[in-house]
Amino acid sequence: GEEFLAKLRDFCETKIDGSVIERDARIPDEVITGLKELGALGMKIDTKYGGLGLTQVYYNKALSLVGSANPAIGALLSAHQSIGVPQPLKMFGTQEQKDTFLPRCARTDISAFLLTEPDVGSDPARLATTAVPDGDDYVLDGVKLWTTNGVVADLLVVMARVPKSEGHKGGITAFVVEAASEGITVENRNAFMGLRGLENGVTRFHQVRVPAANRIGAEGAGLKIALTTLNTGRLSLPAMCVGAGKWCLKIAREWSAAREQWGKPVALHEAVGAKISFIAATTFALEAVVDLASQMADEDRNDIRIEAALAKLYGSEMACLMADELVQIRGGRGFETAASLEARGERAVPAEQLLRDLRINRIFEGSTEIMHLLIAREAVDAHLSVAGDLIDPDKSLSDKAKAGAQAGVFYAKWLPKLVAGPGHLPRSYTGFHPSGHRDLSGHLRYVERTARKLARSTFYAMSRWQGRMETKQGFLGRVVDIGAELFAMSAACVRAEHLRANGDHGREAYQLADAFCHQSRVRVEELFGRLWTNTDDLDRKVVKGVLGGAYEWLEQGVVDPSGQGPWIQDTTPGPSTRQNVHRPIP
Repeated sequence: GEEFLAKLRDFCETKIDGSVIERDARIPDEVITGLKELGALGMKIDTKYGGLGLTQVYYNKALSLVGSANPAIGALLSAHQSIGVPQPLKMFGTQEQKDTFLPRCARTDISAFLLTEPDVGSDPARLATTAVPDGDDYVLDGVKLWTTNGVVADLLVVMARVPKSEGHKGGITAFVVEAASEGITVENRNAFMGLRGLENGVTRFHQVRVPAANRIGAEGAGLKIALTTLNTGRLSLPAMCVGAGKWCLKIAREWSAAREQWGKPVALHEAVGAKISFIAATTFALEAVVDLASQMADEDRNDIRIEAALAKLYGSEMACLMADELVQIRGGRGFETAASLEARGERAVPAEQLLRDLRINRIFEGSTEIMHLLIAREAVDAHLSVAGDLIDPDKSLSDKAKAGAQAGVFYAKWLPKLVAGPGHLPRSYTGFHPSGHRDLSGHLRYVERTARKLARSTFYAMSRWQGRMETKQGFLGRVVDIGAELFAMSAACVRAEHLRANGDHGREAYQLADAFCHQSRVRVEELFGRLWTNTDDLDRKVVKGVLGGAYEWLEQGVVDPSGQGPWIQDTTPGPSTRQNVHRPIP
């Protein structure tokens, strides 16, 4: 792992010019070819198939590194390996499929994952792309949107609906598809607010024949395959957020020491210093969260659904905040492009670009809102399994008493099982107060107390709302955000102790963990305050008024620069009428 990271660092420093990618909105072909020769396409692929066989920990370090050179390159490598062909085949593919496709993915072929459609976002039940059985093949028809890597891909993982028929169970099904197959047209290369080098497109399938041997898993297993693949795949995104935090810290430190106002460096003015402290402490904690979740993934035996989702949720939100604070620290220079800064003789610092590049992380691979619901569902299901008779209005008092006793036992063990995952908190806190270091034991006790308080709040909400619990998305989102903060606090403390025990920046690590925990506690208390004192009910009334046209008068006095096209493009099946912009890279 370390040997590859050294080679990758040299490649990033000597072969990648992020300003060229930003200017041309494209990763140069020679850069992608160089990454192929380096073996970067096969970082997560087993060595027996020609890959490097890196652990999740080292894979994340590599993504953090290459993503700091340019986030579009990190996105290309991540989409290829984390959710593209290699991951679903590793988990669900036949031996023949692995032998056929993994060597190609490890060295030469770029892959893409095609699930989203113009009218299908977070609700895959609406999937319209079909795969109709025909002899030894399936025939694909439909349109896929936002296909990261789709413009340059050689292989595709496609999710399509198989109609139920005699001999066919039907349902959403996964296929490996050759991107050069007849009937496939990449109709558009999409352009975005950030990640300008992203090879993301719109792909149309018209009577595309796919061998039945290329089906991954059984018919109807596609959604499970997609969700399982995304579980581990989500770890790559916060890994790149860690890289962003590290860069923000470096620039904030260098700039705020060099820039003087009112006779002293701006870093020494409290308003700016607080922002720098936030960036430093949050970067430390976020790296702790990603490392912890990655180590769990490497152990295979762990179910990391909650940890991966928490890492994705927390990483994407906090990275955006850190980038925004960096822009604020840099002032007008933070809003100015790197090219403009360079043109007038100053250091080309792409702070505004980072803010644009990071913004998508709160949306793709599960938006913040979907992550809230996904994690909350795991939490509520855990509560329902023990609450049972206690919240059933038809049960007798004696049944409720028994259920209450059972629930008490469950909640005594709830913290390590739900909020921070099994075994993340040590048995004793005394080891977190070594001589000459900050005392972190109090923070861990706070995490434990607060997790119990969170459990009680969730339990009370279930009793209050019962079957309507899942509709209370504002409440559930705050519960999950509290859980994410507690998870990050525990991870930060454990990482600080690990670094101290290994004689590696222990004192500084303890200080960063202490600062982060204090900052996090402020956010947690604010979230608790908003659990029951909020505007959720009022907001629902306002929304009804907005949709009903009651406030249209408020929209007057502006000009709408939007075009006149439909909100959602036409996806009627049929042959493409557009030029094919697919451009595989040899």
